[in-house]
Amino acid sequence: MTVARQRLGRRAEDLAAARLEAAGWSILERNFRTRAGELDLIARNRDTVVFVEVKAGRLGARRGPERPALAVGRRKQLQIRRMARAWIGTGATPIAADGYRFDVIGVSYDAAGGVAAYEHLRAAF
Repeated sequence: MTVARQRLGRRAEDLAAARLEAAGWSILERNFRTRAGELDLIARNRDTVVFVEVKAGRLGARRGPERPALAVGRRKQLQIRRMARAWIGTGATPIAADGYRFDVIGVSYDAAGGVAAYEHLRAAF
């Protein structure tokens, strides 16, 4: 992954975390690393722990789907579930958590680097 793509992804994660917090969510963890990979955001929405995968892209880019949120395929979903189990196994789950959910947030940037679209798919898988 190039440095430019890493920066784009980090900007998208920062934006997603800020918007979730503004909506009253609590960010429990960012960039939780496991052997299987990294969970972008782990948040709490009321009594639900939400594992959030953040995808970023540029409008008009030739790679991947036009909507970054749709870039989470079956294989990635299984990987995220494995990583979520690893996080749950650490005992970090809040006591009052009622359940778990998997969301995907897609952020598209225009040619000038501005946010062109923000899409939050709740219970994406």
